[in-house]
Amino acid sequence: MMDSTVAQTLVELNRCFYAEFGEDFSATRQRIQPGVRSIISRLKGNERILDLGCGNGELARTLARNGFHGEYLGLDFSLPLLREAEAQPGAFPVNFCAVDITSPHWSLDTDHCLLIPDYWSLVTSFATLHHIPSRELRLNILQQVHRLLPPGGRFILSNWQFLNSEKLKRRIQPWETVGLSAADVDEGDYLLDWRAGGSGLRYAHHFSAAELAQLAAETGFSVEESFLSDGENGRLGLYQIWRKGESR
Repeated sequence: MMDSTVAQTLVELNRCFYAEFGEDFSATRQRIQPGVRSIISRLKGNERILDLGCGNGELARTLARNGFHGEYLGLDFSLPLLREAEAQPGAFPVNFCAVDITSPHWSLDTDHCLLIPDYWSLVTSFATLHHIPSRELRLNILQQVHRLLPPGGRFILSNWQFLNSEKLKRRIQPWETVGLSAADVDEGDYLLDWRAGGSGLRYAHHFSAAELAQLAAETGFSVEESFLSDGENGRLGLYQIWRKGESR
């Protein structure tokens, strides 16, 4: 099990990355992935969506272009990305808030965001959970997602499948680059470099469908669907739809 100090080191590594390279990263994310488009096509259009790791707000912009008329709240810890996210068309109620979901009680922070349990009909988290180190932090986030959803509510997530690409595998760097070793991290943890607008490093975890299903079961969800999408080979994103049980 990963030591909590190592987990915080990796959280800080990613925080610094998105603070320094947020604008460069956003420039590479000006359209949503095919898997996300598939999810949007299934929406009724009046959902109340809480989006964890909303990034530059491209999901909200795409929802607006598709005639969505529900409500949307996006959370992210990257101020450069949130600044871009706030440039929205205003076609429906859209809000963004700076929140670090690795903090122990992020869902109870109502000073800046209205995080009311059972209010959200849908929680999404695209390309975010794989940047959360340690089972402890992941379970804490998922338990709070469970708390925010009503019985039968759905949590939709995607996770980067970078090991399915030979090109992306060449970006893996040794842990010693950041003063750690393979013994400090968990199986499936990787350090990847960034090459746009400068040189940077990010932490990412490569999830399997079985590993995600176990996390779902441990936090009161069942996996309704799992599929691969995105990238040139259609296998760079692992999507799952979870359903909260009727009772916990």
